[in-house]
Amino acid sequence: MDELQARHRKEQRDLQSRITQKKKQASKKTRKGVNDECDKLEAGLKQRHEAEIAAFNGDATAQNEEVPGEQLEDLTLEVDGGDGAAETNGTAHVQSSSAASGVSDEVGIPFQPKKPNRAKARLAKRAAEQEEQTRQASEEAKKLPDMKQQERGRMLEYMKERGLHEKEIRADGHCLYSAVADQLEQLQVPLGSVPGTEPALCYKAVRSAAADYIDQHQDDFVPFLEEPLPEYLHKIRETGEWGGQLELMALAKTYGTDINVLQDFGRVEKIESGSGRDGKEMWLGYYKHGFGLGEHYNSLRKTP
Repeated sequence: MDELQARHRKEQRDLQSRITQKKKQASKKTRKGVNDECDKLEAGLKQRHEAEIAAFNGDATAQNEEVPGEQLEDLTLEVDGGDGAAETNGTAHVQSSSAASGVSDEVGIPFQPKKPNRAKARLAKRAAEQEEQTRQASEEAKKLPDMKQQERGRMLEYMKERGLHEKEIRADGHCLYSAVADQLEQLQVPLGSVPGTEPALCYKAVRSAAADYIDQHQDDFVPFLEEPLPEYLHKIRETGEWGGQLELMALAKTYGTDINVLQDFGRVEKIESGSGRDGKEMWLGYYKHGFGLGEHYNSLRKTP
């Protein structure tokens, strides 16, 4: 009897746990049905326990008349052991088979297939679509011409036509200023000086020269700026911000030297200094695709 009562207490705890879980998962629409189902489960378990106690005391016939055998089988609860059967002391315990009766292994609750997780399914579908798009893009990229290689080949051809060869400049954000510094060195034009600047950092002197000219001729540059002048000048002097058309104009004026920029397909953009110097001109090579950071300038020297 002690073992039977201990099993009954465990089954009651298991049922309460299951009922609590079902009620938490219920929505407003299903709450009434869930409550009714839970009441039936509690009543059924109570009847079976009473029948088992009566059977143990020798009065199984009377109780079994009240609880049909089919209902008893539906309400049979499994206990520790996991072998699909619970043992009682001196009492035959009705076994339940989830495969035969269609009930779950927990507290006699009818088996309910787990609903598919729609959110996970959507994420998996989206990931598969993105992977397929990436694969297709990769295949398309293989079919495209190598822009870098083609641009490089054309630039070398146009340099040769003009008697120029290339001094490659490091692609670090300072390339325009480093290329101009190399050109000024070839032309023997002083860079100017910045306190504490090492020879290897001559681009700093060129940056400072461009910033100083723009600051001194604000009316010529401010209309073309998209940010306040102090912030713009700070970027030129103190950061690795790329240089472009405005900086080339300032440098041509500062050093009194025309600047020729050779571009793809042989185009040459000339930035005039207005100084009237003869024979003093710089040559830069501008690449749109040739280097990892994107746009890039190299120094173009005269071929001996």
